[in-house]
Amino acid sequence: MLMVVSPAKDLDYQTPAPDFACSQPDLLNHSAELIEICRTLTPLQLSELMHISDKLAGLNAARFTQWQLPFTPDNAKAALFAFNGDVYQGLDATSLTAGDVQYAQQHLRILSGLYGVLKPLDLMQPYRLEMGTALANGRGANLYQFWGDIVTEQLNQQLEQLKAPVLLDLASQEYFKVVKPKLLARPVLSVQFKDYKNGDYKIISFFAKKARGLMARYVIQQRVQEVEALKDFNLGGYQFSSADSSPTQLVFLRKDVVA
Repeated sequence: MLMVVSPAKDLDYQTPAPDFACSQPDLLNHSAELIEICRTLTPLQLSELMHISDKLAGLNAARFTQWQLPFTPDNAKAALFAFNGDVYQGLDATSLTAGDVQYAQQHLRILSGLYGVLKPLDLMQPYRLEMGTALANGRGANLYQFWGDIVTEQLNQQLEQLKAPVLLDLASQEYFKVVKPKLLARPVLSVQFKDYKNGDYKIISFFAKKARGLMARYVIQQRVQEVEALKDFNLGGYQFSSADSSPTQLVFLRKDVVA
């Protein structure tokens, strides 16, 4: 089984990463093209483009200026330990065993506006460039057009190598939109997590993001290969609902929030 998750806006480059042999992103030549475009933008232009504060725009302008190859453990950090958002709180990578991390390196991919597709142990330098950004480039008007079929082709290579039965979509709509399911070598299985609120089950963003991280952790630790085994997922208090699910989407419900 191959999983895809979204990156996070929050980054942690202060905490030292565990000692693993790191890898390089496969699409760095494309990343370098985007960096050159971003370097032409002023902090004000970045603020308007990304809808971020002047302070954040200044920080990211500096990041684009400082971005350089080659990536080394001295100037970059493994993606799995650099991202620090809700999904990664659920995944809790620092508590995984060495064997778990190596399994994740084969079975987990992180979609990225700048890097396209990242393996967990790929070194990356800090950035902010969300997939939905309307960054004009030589291939089109936004990042979806920039990446075209490239991300899908990368995922196909991994699906074929693993002989994976499905691509498990644990990413947000914004990020999974860069993947073209019709061009994939395997079907896509999506997952929804719903919490009970005001008399009904609803997707609550914060909880759903953390739950996607929890499911990624579950697949890694249990070495899940088949779809049927996913239905046993119960971390965080979620339970599989056969009545709400379909062959292409598994739905998990939670009545009471678990801290």
